[in-house]
Amino acid sequence: MSIENIRQFIKEKAEQFGGQQSSDFIERNNTKEDAFEKGGAYFGLISPEEENQGPYHDFSIVVFPSKEEGKSWLIALGIGSLGFKNDYDLASYPGLRRLFSKIVDSHSFIKSDFSDIENGLPKEFFNREDIVHLRKSIDNSKGYGKVLPAIQILKDPESDDSKALITAFVALYAKIRGWNWKAEYTKAIDEALEPFITDTAIDCKNEVRNLLLERKYLVLQGPPGTGKTRIAKQVAELMEAEIFFTQFHAETSYSDFIYGVRPKLTSDQLSYELIKGELVKAIEFASKPENAQKNTILIIDEINRANLANVLGPIFYLFEHKMDITNSEIEISPNTKIKELPTKFFVLTTMNTADRSLAVVDFALRRRFAWYSLKPTSILGKTKKIDNKKVVQIENSNSFFFTEDFTKISNIFDWYASSTELNLQPGQGYFIAETEDEMKNRIRYEIFPLIKEYLQEGLLRNAKEEFNNYFSTRINLSLFE
Repeated sequence: MSIENIRQFIKEKAEQFGGQQSSDFIERNNTKEDAFEKGGAYFGLISPEEENQGPYHDFSIVVFPSKEEGKSWLIALGIGSLGFKNDYDLASYPGLRRLFSKIVDSHSFIKSDFSDIENGLPKEFFNREDIVHLRKSIDNSKGYGKVLPAIQILKDPESDDSKALITAFVALYAKIRGWNWKAEYTKAIDEALEPFITDTAIDCKNEVRNLLLERKYLVLQGPPGTGKTRIAKQVAELMEAEIFFTQFHAETSYSDFIYGVRPKLTSDQLSYELIKGELVKAIEFASKPENAQKNTILIIDEINRANLANVLGPIFYLFEHKMDITNSEIEISPNTKIKELPTKFFVLTTMNTADRSLAVVDFALRRRFAWYSLKPTSILGKTKKIDNKKVVQIENSNSFFFTEDFTKISNIFDWYASSTELNLQPGQGYFIAETEDEMKNRIRYEIFPLIKEYLQEGLLRNAKEEFNNYFSTRINLSLFE
């Protein structure tokens, strides 16, 4: 394989993405014989502000080649050994890592913090047999491994798969550097990245159903608008189950959910009656012999809004996954005790991850339930234009998904939001409307107040100008008036 071929390939791709040598990048080539002997042979692209040789600053695209036939190479987003001069802010944006994480496969390496130049490569990666011949190039002790936040292994550098990966690395470098914003170059970048960053459609309903059948007790968690309750009901329908439904709130108690005694006034006479909660009703239904083969699902909406220790009490014991049957019995209502929950009884709950007023979920719940995360997802389908806005027709309805608005909000969160703040992103349900005027009202009266509240609470501060620009342009409102 030819180092010269890959060098030329990278320069061609850089030009295809709008980069001009000297003005947008400098090519470095340290692949002479002595570089291989000493270790540290590399070539790649660096900032045009740096010198043609010697140590340099900031982000670069670096390739570590091998002269041995059949041996792996590495391509990496690197940081010059002099550290940061202009790129520290860029390195601190969570979106930079997210972009490269979509390209780097699970067998390679990506750092948790791109601004970290103190910690080196993990031993497990450094000691891999397929890159042992490149250890001198990425040696932590010399500092090289500490400045490589994203590394991709190229098993055969001149294969189509490796060239696609190399192209994606160069395209991302062009994107973060902003070489040229002409349409022809941005289109070429988008086409190079599309195979890596386009989300694959996932059949959530079937995944949730299969997990529920395996684990029996499941929490659907995600930001508002991601369709948690709708999916829960759809899964119950897929399983042809008898559905029992309840929604928790801050005042939900044991007597509401399981059983309690309430006063009853009849003909000026005070009496008391036993009230069975949805849990007892569901268990009793599932326990009847005639329902033994029928699925029964209890859906609990907003499970994290209640004090679970108070609501469930000793009932928590029954939710052990694959629990051993013992002689212990739990009273679920007067005169009714059980050792275990019915075989065909399932609990499917929802939890809003954007609800910041709530305490950390009880670890007892985390241990006993499986967890499935739903994220804001673009709705795919046939596109059209409404008032020059790209929309997707919602199947079997008169509503549309406003793709451009969702994408703009999603891109802001993706680039600026921390992992915790991603839980605040409004889901796709916020971007469904029948008309452009209705969509504007949704932005004005739902999304705008939501983002304003986040900012007032000190969240997403790095994104405030991006959000303000979006709202000013879209609905002529400023977040700071």
